[in-house]
Amino acid sequence: MNPIRFDIVGGGFRIQAFLRIAYLMPERFQVGGIVVRDEAKGQAIEEKWHVKTYRTLEELLPASERDFMFLSLPRSVNPLFIRQLVEQGIPVLSETPPTQDLKTLLDLYDFAQKRRAKIQIAEQYHFHPLNAARIALAHSGKLGTISQAQVSVGHDYHGMNLMRKFLGIQFENAQIFAHEFTSPLAAGPTRAGLPAEDTNFPSQQVLAYLDFGDKLGVYDFCSDQYRSWVRSSRVLVRGDRGEINNTQVRYLEDILTPIQYELVRQDSNKIGNLEGYFHRGYMAGGEWIYRNPFIPGRLNDDEIAIATCLDRMASYVAGGPDFYSLEDAAQDQYLSLMIQQSLKTREPVKTSTQPWALAH
Repeated sequence: MNPIRFDIVGGGFRIQAFLRIAYLMPERFQVGGIVVRDEAKGQAIEEKWHVKTYRTLEELLPASERDFMFLSLPRSVNPLFIRQLVEQGIPVLSETPPTQDLKTLLDLYDFAQKRRAKIQIAEQYHFHPLNAARIALAHSGKLGTISQAQVSVGHDYHGMNLMRKFLGIQFENAQIFAHEFTSPLAAGPTRAGLPAEDTNFPSQQVLAYLDFGDKLGVYDFCSDQYRSWVRSSRVLVRGDRGEINNTQVRYLEDILTPIQYELVRQDSNKIGNLEGYFHRGYMAGGEWIYRNPFIPGRLNDDEIAIATCLDRMASYVAGGPDFYSLEDAAQDQYLSLMIQQSLKTREPVKTSTQPWALAH
């Protein structure tokens, strides 16, 4: 099997995971070239990752052969590059979210429809091993009909993506009410490194209720959760016959037989195991719920999820199905924008059916 070959436009923090995946699994993934405007940053990337960089897209395009292009750009300029690549017939895997506001979402969707563009969005949170296991259980029928999902895992559109996945929501409208709460929090690690001193800072928490009629989504997140040592992620998914509470699963086998077990993480290289470290998957009730498709790659959970996006993008380009379409990304970003509107007005807002929903 030939490796999946892709190019990158952008030189920010986000591309590090993509480069690391290609570095650790060159038999599966290869980066042909990267567009980085800043020459010093480009040289640093070349020295660290041994990948050729270019200052402009025009320089890169004839110099590399690719299956698709990955864009990791500010959302303000991302649509411009998407359009440029689509007009040249190049499939695009775009960073999340594809645009920053509703108008540009609508414009980009209209353009993509007219061009029959090959676009997918690199939303990875539903591919994280634990989230993938939870989603599989939520859709297994064991919990019955799912009516509620409380999600405190990822910010904004990431949270909306997971909420819709757990609930089985597509493009249904919702009434949204959001509230922001500020509280002190001890400093923790950041992208820059470990905290320099023991001090508190104000932490902003957003709580939002999304009422879809027969289903309820609860969004609860503060951005500090990504790195804080004292703020954890939480998930509660409820159906009429059971629930998932973080890693604990409860359901009724029949009216007199309640079942309870844990989602148990399986990793190699424990207690004398000499296979080397890698994640195997999640088991529950004596069966595999999720298996890592990239064994024995030494990838962390976010990298496993991103590698899944890359793998599915290659399948999509070859004629396979969507894995996170522009329509899905637009809906998740739209819901996130409506939460921000409710925060601003301090009033409930009602979503309306958008053009990308009408095709479904």
